[in-house]
Amino acid sequence: MAIGILTGSGTYALPGLSTSGSEPVLTEWGEAFVSHGTWGGVDVLHISRHGVGHPRLSNHVTHRANIAALKQLGAQGVLAVTVCGAVDPDADLGSVVCFDDLHFVSNRLPDGSLCTFFTEPGAKERGHWIYESPFSADLRAALLAGTEEAGVPVRDGGCYGHVDGPRFNTRAEIRGLAAAGVTAVSQTAGPETVLAGELELPYALLGFLTDYANGVKEEATPVETLVEMMAASTETFASILRAALPHAAAATPAPPGVVYRFGA
Repeated sequence: MAIGILTGSGTYALPGLSTSGSEPVLTEWGEAFVSHGTWGGVDVLHISRHGVGHPRLSNHVTHRANIAALKQLGAQGVLAVTVCGAVDPDADLGSVVCFDDLHFVSNRLPDGSLCTFFTEPGAKERGHWIYESPFSADLRAALLAGTEEAGVPVRDGGCYGHVDGPRFNTRAEIRGLAAAGVTAVSQTAGPETVLAGELELPYALLGFLTDYANGVKEEATPVETLVEMMAASTETFASILRAALPHAAAATPAPPGVVYRFGA
C-alpha cells in the first residue's frame, strides 16, 4: 500500500520521485491532482496543496478532495509538511517541529462551510471523531526517525495553530494564539487533520519555521528572510521524508482515536 505525502509552499514536487506526473483524481468532493510513483523504494501518492507555480492560495486548497483522493487510492497513511510562522519566541527559524496537538477552533473550510465529510443526516458513515491526540502516533514516530536519520534537529511535540488565509495575522490575534499554547501557525493543515481523522486515515504533520508571527519579536521578520527560509525548507523536508517513508510503510499505522458511528 502507498503512503500519501502532502506538501505546501516551497515544496511543489518530490525530488527524484519516479512518476508520470500529476494526474486528476475524481472524488465526490471534486478533483484532486495526485502524483503516483516510487520514492526511496516506497509507493507514494503525492499532492502539492498549492500546485506548481502556486496557483492555489490557502483559500483555494481543495481539502476534502485531497484527503478523499488519498483514501480512495488506498493510502495507508499521510505524512504532511508545512512551512510555519513561529508563535513561540524561543523557537529558532529554520528549525523543525513534529506536532502533537492542534488549535483549529473555527473548524471551517476555506469556503466557510464546516470542516467535515459528514454533511448528510442519516448517512451511514456519519459519526463523531473522538481522540486524545489528533495525530497518528505511528506516523509521528516515523517522522521523528526520519529527522534523526537525516541529521535534522527536531522539536518533538508542539501545538499547530490553523489560521485562515490568505492574509497573515495581527499582533492581537497572535497574542491570543500564544495564550492558547500554540507553537506555530500556517493556513492549511487544520482541515487536513480533521478530514483525515474522519476517514480514519492516519496523518502526521511536520512544520518548518520560516518567520516569527507578528508581535512575537520586537522586530518583524523581513520578507526576504521568510522567502529564504521557505527555499531552505524544500531540501530539509525532502531529506526527512525520504528517510521517514520506509518507517511509515513498515508501521501499518493506526488512526488516532475512533469514529463513533450511529449506523444506518
